[in-house]
Amino acid sequence: MSGVQLQSASSALATGSQKNGTVTAATGAETKPKKKICCACPDTKRLRDECIVEHGEAACAKWIEAHRLCLRAEGFNV
Repeated sequence: MSGVQLQSASSALATGSQKNGTVTAATGAETKPKKKICCACPDTKRLRDECIVEHGEAACAKWIEAHRLCLRAEGFNV
């Protein structure tokens, strides 16, 4: 691969891609979660679970969404 082709390929990867209304940055390799989903985000998981047990799922939307955001930040597709 020539220097120009390599540079344009690097630029294409650095710009990211548009997918379903969200921009995802592309790197050379896909980012995979470093932990199992059960072990990721223990703090938000505990708060979510406690809220659901005490108040029911309908009353805990903010904790459920906080846990989902944490999992997404860890690389999970939820």
